[in-house]
Amino acid sequence: MRYLPLTPAERADMLGVIGVDTVDALFEDVPAAARLPGPVPGLPMHASEMAVDRHMSALAAKNLAAGAAPFFLGAGAYRHHIPASVDHLIQRGEFLTAYTPYQPEIAQGTLQVLFEFQTQVARLLGTDVANASMYDGSTGCWEAVVMAGRVTRRKKAVISGGLHAHYVATCQTMAKFTGDELVVNAPELSAEPDDAAVIAAIDGETSCVIVQYPDMLGRIPDLEAIAAAAQAHGALVIVVVTEPVALGLIEAPGHIGADIVVGEGQSIGVGLNFGGPYLGLFGCREKYLRQMPGRLCGQTVDAEGRRGFVLTLSTREQHIRREKATSNICTNSGLCALAFSIHMTLLGGEGLAKLSRINHQAARRTADALAAIPGVSVLNDAYVNEFTVVLPREAREVVRELADRGVLGGVPLGRLYPGNDALAKGLLVCASELTTDADIAAFASALSEVLEGVPA
Repeated sequence: MRYLPLTPAERADMLGVIGVDTVDALFEDVPAAARLPGPVPGLPMHASEMAVDRHMSALAAKNLAAGAAPFFLGAGAYRHHIPASVDHLIQRGEFLTAYTPYQPEIAQGTLQVLFEFQTQVARLLGTDVANASMYDGSTGCWEAVVMAGRVTRRKKAVISGGLHAHYVATCQTMAKFTGDELVVNAPELSAEPDDAAVIAAIDGETSCVIVQYPDMLGRIPDLEAIAAAAQAHGALVIVVVTEPVALGLIEAPGHIGADIVVGEGQSIGVGLNFGGPYLGLFGCREKYLRQMPGRLCGQTVDAEGRRGFVLTLSTREQHIRREKATSNICTNSGLCALAFSIHMTLLGGEGLAKLSRINHQAARRTADALAAIPGVSVLNDAYVNEFTVVLPREAREVVRELADRGVLGGVPLGRLYPGNDALAKGLLVCASELTTDADIAAFASALSEVLEGVPA
């Protein structure tokens, strides 16, 4: 349906039917102090399409695009090569026009794709089952906390200091409305993850422990030790994975003690896209299946014995007893899940493992080059494709100066943890299969220039 603006005569007719003289009369119930007396201060007035296009193009030109410079940013959103076939396939008419899975007789294609996606995610995460995706990793993390509370009937979550700051913030925001108690360990610029502190915080009131793997600084926590401590107190272990490519090189969390595994699937099949839309991954042990939020598609047979797919579990929308729903999330990131599934199919298990090794090798070359610069030290002893370096001065200033030199040189921890002086010199660096030797050399050269004369 096209939008057709109303003529003055049409507006007058509508106001006459309503029984008022002016549009302003419709807002009389709003206190005068809350109404704007004129245009919004600082916001320009309307302009022509050409003028707006020129203005927006000038603003966009100020950006340093990811593909236009050596790129070393990560921290939960990753730049990987996406085969052209992924974009081609997701635009096929069978997917673009697919109907809602609530009516399986005309949504078999959609349901089969989601079923295959669930299988891939479950194998990737090492869980018994996985759902048809969540909105993103951070909201999926909170859904896992709520799920753990239903399973254990407790309201206390212990959160590692290595969990992404945005995921922590999401949990803190939601906990204000649910009354859950969150025990958040402070992040530290240490070579070792905070496993001991996490284990020490677990008690008989703990519903779950949340650990990122690899963690926010690229470190690899000891999931087995944390899982043993949690199980001893009847708590569940929630593992967050923000970089699924890393799972091609390290053990799947579900195989080493995780009860629930959640994460962000963006790095497989989905571009950076200015921060979204992305997709959340969610898997768990089979015994917790009915407490899992979101949708789950299942395979069955029809009356004639032919294979078919149906929406086996869902949460709300169009259903009775909504107060019993496990979540108010009643959909999934379908298009992003499709892109993930296509890319994962193209890779296969061996391809993912090879991709992860290439990422790790690029990260090692990058770390070696940066460690050779006076005053720079690599924090991590072990990592996959993301690691932390400690600089001799505040990292946020360094990153700005690197950008002026045409290098996107990582994410400063001070941006994620403002006001935490202990982390101000930390810089999170990520490398991938797109990182070339020339990129690494440019990064090292620019960083040397920026730090020249700074005491080591």
